[in-house]
Amino acid sequence: QVQLVESGGGLVQAGDSLRLSCAGSGITLSNYVMGWFRQAPGKEREFVAGIWRGGASYYADSMEGRFTISRDSAKGKNDVYLQMNSLKPEDTAVYYCAAAPHATRRATEFPSWGQGTAVTVSS
Repeated sequence: QVQLVESGGGLVQAGDSLRLSCAGSGITLSNYVMGWFRQAPGKEREFVAGIWRGGASYYADSMEGRFTISRDSAKGKNDVYLQMNSLKPEDTAVYYCAAAPHATRRATEFPSWGQGTAVTVSS
């Protein structure tokens, strides 16, 4: 059974940093393009960042420079991360990791999803 589990969310102040983690079970994350998405209350789910199998990354224009996606595929590791710096209140959302067979920014093209982790940034 494929399972993606996000962690690391929480309540922080504007300007703080957070590192989100996505752990995979029943799936080898290094075999997939991994993505992070977010969904704020009342808004559509939006693409944040993606990382290719080889480690190259791509970002939504508004996220690049503050957010960094990475993966750890070393022995015994099967994780993807999202480092978020200089957080703003508008970054408040539920953040999801997802796996896809090819690089894309479209949520509909990611078949596997985690349950999400909530990030709240206070001003």
